[in-house]
Amino acid sequence: MMKTYQGSCHCGKTRFEVDLDLDHVRSCDCTMCSKRGALVHRVEAEHFRLLTPIENLTLYQWNTRTAKDYFCPACGILPFRRPRQNPKLWSVNVRCLEGIDLAAIRVEQTKGSELSRV
Repeated sequence: MMKTYQGSCHCGKTRFEVDLDLDHVRSCDCTMCSKRGALVHRVEAEHFRLLTPIENLTLYQWNTRTAKDYFCPACGILPFRRPRQNPKLWSVNVRCLEGIDLAAIRVEQTKGSELSRV
């Protein structure tokens, strides 16, 4: 069932809301995801609403420069990103959503480490 969640970075300067059917999260083993410890859920663009101007965020890109990682420039938290495999979607860091019981959500392991570096 679809539900609207409020999300933010640690300091609250980056805010968003998202409509999700939160039946799982993904834990990726690539270097980027494993180092930041994010648990993500992908959503279509129409279910994601950025409440902070995107110009106020810091963009990080590497390797193929397809994925877009958006960070709060004040606290450094990455609450969402555009994934490399489908850059039209948003990957939301579920750890940044309010009122989530992570222990009650199924975790799917993904093998981002096996993606080609080119």
